[in-house]
Amino acid sequence: MDEAVFHHLYETYHRDVFNFLTYLTKDRQLAEDLSHEVYVKAIRAYSSFERRSSEKTWLFSIAKNVAVDHFRKTTVRKRHADRFFDWDTMEIESDKKTPEQWAVESEEIRTVLRLLDDCTTDQRLVLIMRYMNDLTIAETAASLEWSEGKVKTTQHRALKRLRNQMAAADREEDR
Repeated sequence: MDEAVFHHLYETYHRDVFNFLTYLTKDRQLAEDLSHEVYVKAIRAYSSFERRSSEKTWLFSIAKNVAVDHFRKTTVRKRHADRFFDWDTMEIESDKKTPEQWAVESEEIRTVLRLLDDCTTDQRLVLIMRYMNDLTIAETAASLEWSEGKVKTTQHRALKRLRNQMAAADREEDR
């Protein structure tokens, strides 16, 4: 990969890739480490990049795979330490706050970010890519290696879940 190409990819997409990984991991330092890994993989794979998708979609696909690999490695390590955790049904969560959680003043946004933690991993991936990183349905599908139909269905279910949870939170607040 030409150094100019690397700089172009980094300068153009680094913030989006970093934000995506930060939302996904809820750990700024981990997101930084994973971002570096994304660009190492991009450098190695750029010669085989077939341009059937945009560079942004291609980088998000790499970022998603890097994050999934990280979570899998973490899961395997934890599995040996904790035999009582049901890895098939429980979601991997981090208790660290994202920079956005510290900075956001709006109660509604904080509520949405909190409720996002209750979504499945697939739902979080779709909502983060679609609404926080402004990817289209096609770009999201390409990044996740899913059909557009699966992205639409997952997005619909995630939004429905968030709406129901927000309505329940509003009812609880009114009591």
